[in-house]
Amino acid sequence: MSSGSRWLVLAVVSSALFLIVVDMTVLYTALPTLTHDLAATAIEKLWIVNAYPLVVAGLLPGLGALGDRLGHKRMFLSGLAVFGLASLGAAFSPTAAMLVAARVLLAVGAAMMMPATLSLIRLTFTNDRERAFAIGIWSAVASGGAALGPVVGGALLEHFWWGSVFLINVPVVIVALMAGAALIASRPGNSNQPWDLVGSIQAMIGLIGLTYAVKEFGKRDPSWLAAGIAFAVGLAAMTVFVHRQLSSRTPLIDFSLFANPRFSAGVVTALVASAALIGIELAFSQRLQLVLGLSPLEAGLLILPIPLAAFVAGPLSGLALPRIGAERLLWSSLLLMGAALGVYLVTFQGAQWMWVTAMSAMGVGVGGAMTAASGVIMLSAPEERAGMAASVEEVSYELGGALGIAILGSLMSALYTRALVLPEGTTSRARDSLDEALLMAEQLPAAQAGELTTLARAAFDQAFVGVVGAAAALLIVVALIVWRRTRTA
Repeated sequence: MSSGSRWLVLAVVSSALFLIVVDMTVLYTALPTLTHDLAATAIEKLWIVNAYPLVVAGLLPGLGALGDRLGHKRMFLSGLAVFGLASLGAAFSPTAAMLVAARVLLAVGAAMMMPATLSLIRLTFTNDRERAFAIGIWSAVASGGAALGPVVGGALLEHFWWGSVFLINVPVVIVALMAGAALIASRPGNSNQPWDLVGSIQAMIGLIGLTYAVKEFGKRDPSWLAAGIAFAVGLAAMTVFVHRQLSSRTPLIDFSLFANPRFSAGVVTALVASAALIGIELAFSQRLQLVLGLSPLEAGLLILPIPLAAFVAGPLSGLALPRIGAERLLWSSLLLMGAALGVYLVTFQGAQWMWVTAMSAMGVGVGGAMTAASGVIMLSAPEERAGMAASVEEVSYELGGALGIAILGSLMSALYTRALVLPEGTTSRARDSLDEALLMAEQLPAAQAGELTTLARAAFDQAFVGVVGAAAALLIVVALIVWRRTRTA
């Protein structure tokens, strides 16, 4: 394949990946509008948001392995077609139930494509230096795209109806389908490799159950029964799945790879970097809107330094990867993320340029960490199991995001409740969240409302400091663990 064609293939798979990751978060700003227009209930609203990431996480291991069997080009193009049709269905959904169904179909298309994007990069780029740079671009899109979702959604809603956040996918899908069919080399999969349908179902049930439980635990008012049942079902399914894979000659996931220190360090890095990124962005967005009073679009624009820095750092990290080594980039990127959050703690109440600089440094760390993690995971697995390795990396990313929201979100709620001192004449409902306190303040006399608002925002800022500090400490500790593990490998 010519050099120009290789980079065009990278452009095609990167555009598809961008659609996948943006759709994870694009509804954050569109949700109030579409909820109103579709008269969605609270349960429907929950599933409109959660159906997509839950199904993607559940299907990744099985469909990644199926790509190894059928061929990654076939899976990629088929996934694109499904994604495009589902985007049309979502854009013109007449009811909330139809939108949930369309989001599930979107997730099926995304799960078909996502492992194939990384596998195609590995198979297309045979030169180590070019491959590292290409993986850096993939990582930049993966880590930065999700953060752009709220900005994209907010910008579209300034001029169009809520369905535009889905309809915009369709022209990109059409172009990518035509370009992919013409440019991507057809490589047959390993048709002799059996595909474990039962194992795929077990993995899907396990990951959906565990991810749902994590998300439920992270809610302000969780259903402990629902979370407990989901956790028990997910844990049981994953236990059976792991036992089945360990006894299989052709497992969907080769767990022996986790004995490789580089592979396991890459998985841990992807998990922790994603958890810190998504958790901090959620807390940061809440502070910008609820404490500083910014609109969702304004908040999204102030978060932009993180994804923009990640977009730049990903390819540059890929170029530097052969010289500095993936192991060093793993732990140093996590360390940079932790240090950047530490600087942010000192500067977030100061001049805007100071904390924007700290957030940009965090974005650089995210780009480096995801590039190094993707590189070591993909190159630690044999070429014929590229889809399996890609699915492991992407499950780490999805599960890490869910953990970041659940753990850091729960910590935020606990610290806020503990820090809030209620003025006389207010009920304990204000302790639930800053949102509740601000709503309650609207019903109070001016003096009392002002006091409650001031105290609630001060409590939120205390909780915010605790969450950012905890994330910084986690990143630094994991960086040291990764350094020690890869140093002695």
